[in-house]
Parts: sequence; C-alpha cells; structure tokens
Amino acid sequence: GWHGWEGKKLKKTMASGIGSRVVVAASNAARRMGLALDGMGASMEVAKYTERLVPSTRFVAVDGVAPAVSESAAFVAPSASVIGNVSLGSKSSIWYGATVRGDVNHVVIGDNSSIGDRAVIHVAKIQGDSPTVIGNNVTIGPGAIVHAATLGDSCVVGASAQVLDGATVQEGAYIAPGAVVTPGTTVPTGQYWAGSPAKMVRSLSDEELATIINSANETTQLASLHAGECAKDLAQLVADEEKYLDDLERDPEYFQPTGVDEDDVLGQGQPGRIFNTTLSHPEEGLKRKQNQ
Repeated sequence: GWHGWEGKKLKKTMASGIGSRVVVAASNAARRMGLALDGMGASMEVAKYTERLVPSTRFVAVDGVAPAVSESAAFVAPSASVIGNVSLGSKSSIWYGATVRGDVNHVVIGDNSSIGDRAVIHVAKIQGDSPTVIGNNVTIGPGAIVHAATLGDSCVVGASAQVLDGATVQEGAYIAPGAVVTPGTTVPTGQYWAGSPAKMVRSLSDEELATIINSANETTQLASLHAGECAKDLAQLVADEEKYLDDLERDPEYFQPTGVDEDDVLGQGQPGRIFNTTLSHPEEGLKRKQNQ
C-alpha cells in the first residue's frame, strides 16, 4: 500500500542521485582528459601561438615549414588561417575568416597589403608549379580568391573577384568586384577590368591611382586598431565595459574618477572627500607619492 509506494519512491530518488553523481564524475574526467590533450598538442605545435579569448590556431606549419610573419605586421585576425610556407610583410594584415594557404607551394605577401574578410589565397602544384606573389600596397577585398597568381604593387582585387592560375595583375591595375580573371591572363598597368571573364573597361585616372595607395594606408591604420582590441584580455575588456557604462550613466557635473585632482594632498585625495581616497591603506598613497 502506502508504505510500498513510499519505498519505491525512495529507491527511485536514490537511483537518480547515484546516476547524477556518475554523470558529474564522468564529465569531470572527460574535461581533465581534454585539457591534458590540449596541453600536449600545444607543446608539439611548431608554430606557437598565445591563446586568448577566442582560441584559434592562426598559424599552422606544413611539413615543418611555419608561416613567417613580420614582427611589424599590422594585424592577423583571430579567426584567420595562415598555413604553411607563407611570408607576410611589414604593416600587412589578414582579416577575419581569411585563409592564406601555402601548403604545396609558397605565398609571399609584401608590405602594407591587406587580405580581406573570408578571402582565400592559395597556390598550385599538381596542375602547374605556381606560387602566389602579392606585392606592396595591395588591397584584396572580402571574399576574393587569388589562386596561384601574381599581383603587382598598388593594385586592387575587388570583393568576390577571382584571379586564377598563372594570371598576372600588373602594378596599379584594378579588378572590379565579382570579376573573374581567367588562367594565364595578364592585366596591364593602370587598367580597370570587369566581367566574367574579365575584360578591359578603361584606363584609371591619376586620381584613382592615388586612391589605391590612400586606401591601403587607411586599411593599415584600421588594422592597428583591430590588433589592439583583439590583444586585450578579459580584465581589460571588463574594465572597458565598466568605463563605458560609467560614462553613460554618470552626470558630467558629478564627481569624475578620472584625471588629476588639483587638491590632492600626499596622494590621499582631496580633504573632506571620501570617494577618491586610500583611507583603508594610507601607506599606499604615500608610497605612490614618493615614487612620483
């Protein structure tokens, strides 16, 4: 009767508790094993990387050859992939989701050039032996494909355009968005090409040629900004958010926590104001004052 029902209920509760403990124990064991495997993999990796808020293997070695990225490169996005025999020059940038793959041949990217979001740079070996060489001040737009081709200095490959095997885009040329430069084609200096297959449309004006350089410089400046933001750790991001909320809500006529207090006395803050003092540890304020 009633006692039998209570007994069954008690047994069911006990079984449920034991099952929960087993699941928790197994989960903890799996987590520890995963961390151990991750640590072992990181120690074996040829191209070392620092894991930040967005874990990503940006630099991957192929057959023992790791990417060579200039110390003065502007920016390589956390979600970008730079693989194998790739050389990235000074002030150059590789943006979010882009892939630069030098697995069966080499890729060279000059100075002050940019590889846009989700762009793909690859090489050829099976059908022809063709690396990819990209000059200085080159802008490659989002979603573009450059496959086993050569791009001269100060040229532009528009968004979603394709430059295919053995093609050459000479200095100061502009490939329109969505255009397809077919294999083996040469785009002469200072020309604007569009269409699929791409054909010459017109020559670029001096003003348009100057814009190519200006655009490359502006992209480099923007890349430096993104590099600084992506390098922040959790503590810095939390501090930035707190400052943003404080600036948003604090009355400008109310006490401001930033800046130099002209009425400061020995690093203790303004007399009579408790908001910016070190009353709990006054010796710390004296030490800071002495160090100044």
